[in-house]
This record gives sequence, structure tokens and C-alpha cells, in this order.
Amino acid sequence: MSDFFQQVFEVVKQIPPGRVTSYGAIAKFLGTGGSARMVGWAMNASHSHAEFVPAHRVVNRNGLLTGKHHFDNPNAMQELLEAEGLKIENDQILNFNERFWDPGKELEI
Repeated sequence: MSDFFQQVFEVVKQIPPGRVTSYGAIAKFLGTGGSARMVGWAMNASHSHAEFVPAHRVVNRNGLLTGKHHFDNPNAMQELLEAEGLKIENDQILNFNERFWDPGKELEI
């Protein structure tokens, strides 16, 4: 499992500031399309990872901040995204499709 988590961390580290991706998009990129929940577990584990992993840039497929409760402060995820220029209302990223970063299109395997 740690190899999978490390692969997830490496993808997440490449998400540019001001952009977001989804758990499912990462899982699909890694060739494990049905493992979006495992990507979520990796994001939870990322807070104790030695290197910074920008877990705040990973949201659900609808742009909802479903992982916000796994941060030290439940507002931290939104605050970090807003500091990068994203607009959020009711825990949902506005203009999500414009801000979406697809690792399958942006990265090479």
C-alpha cells in the first residue's frame, strides 16, 4: 500500500498552484480506476509525509471539498485554495471545469 501512496503523492506534488484534480482522476492515471477511495486515504496520510504534499488540491469529482475535515482546521483547505486564486462557495469550487487539472492529459506515464 505504501508504494501506491507514494505514487499518489508524486502525482499530487505536480498539480500546479491554482489548479485542482479529483481522487478518481488520480486513480485513473495510476491505472487503478476503481481506487478513488484509496487515493483519499493517501491524502489523509499525506499530512504526516516527510515532504509537503498539496492535498488541498485534491477534491471530489464535482469539485466539493470533501477532504476538508482531515486538515487541522476544517477551513484550512478552503483558505489554501483561495490563497491560490480559487473561488469557493458552500464547499464547492466555482468554475471547477476551468480549474480542473487532468493528470492523464498533463503527465506522461
